[in-house]
Amino acid sequence: MRLAVVVPFLDEQESLPALLASLAAQDRLPDRLLLVDDGSSDASPQIAEQFTAAHPWAKVVRVPPRPRERDRLRQAHELRALQWGVERLDEPWDVVGKVDADLVLTPDVLSTLDRELSADPQLGVAGVRLADPDGSLRTCPDGHVEGAVSFYRRACWEAIAPLPPIIGWDTIDEVRARVHGFRVAAFTPPAGPSLHGRRMGSFDGVLRGYRRAGRAAWAYGAHPVVVLASTATRLRHRPRVLCGASYLAGWAQAAVAGGPRAEREVRDRVRREQRDRLRGLVVARAAGRNRAGDGTALAGLAGRSGSRT
Repeated sequence: MRLAVVVPFLDEQESLPALLASLAAQDRLPDRLLLVDDGSSDASPQIAEQFTAAHPWAKVVRVPPRPRERDRLRQAHELRALQWGVERLDEPWDVVGKVDADLVLTPDVLSTLDRELSADPQLGVAGVRLADPDGSLRTCPDGHVEGAVSFYRRACWEAIAPLPPIIGWDTIDEVRARVHGFRVAAFTPPAGPSLHGRRMGSFDGVLRGYRRAGRAAWAYGAHPVVVLASTATRLRHRPRVLCGASYLAGWAQAAVAGGPRAEREVRDRVRREQRDRLRGLVVARAAGRNRAGDGTALAGLAGRSGSRT
């Protein structure tokens, strides 16, 4: 299986060296590593060039210049850079992966994903479990992958692309994959979870990240009951109350403004899946199971969008 990895980056001089070192230390190297500079003004392009000079399987490309924007993630420029990079892969590939520049991968990430994708032809989107900077394992609901490490089987990618360049695309991709009959799953490699260098939602401010996640929930069509349940769970996040309030405000602002959304088929599928999981949680609770995990499970119903915010 030929494996291509795309790393979009913007001003990541502090994080990029650690990611590149962890990629070079993989026990299964990528067949092609494409480093996509999305307009950096720091030393990260030079770091990428130095790496490619020593590793012939790596290459740097630069997105054409564009005006700087206040909220890059809200405009889905990371997705645009990913799709632009995939179009410019100059080696044959069977699986393409997107990896964020602020990760440190365990050495068996690529071999684990290669093994799982080779074993299951219906596995369309695959990822690995991640840990936050404090070492705590992130909660990733079944049927989801962390947006920071997303690998797509070629047949799946071609079925779901082009993804809409809107916030929430990193749940829309999973739902489209399931609509086309593919499975979505995350795995824990034998060496354990990889480290994400930033707290989820802290790329440009924690509260802005929570508002962005609320807008994403509107974009992919989260059921209002799930939005409220997710808000209640996020009220306990630090800073307490403000995180949940920001999430709900983001969803409400997008709803009032008529923000961009996924196609009806995706939104209907999201709500159907959420209703099914809600029924499962109600049955489990009635049976006296999973009481402690109800809040986390409900929050997980709202998808993984915002994981890069």
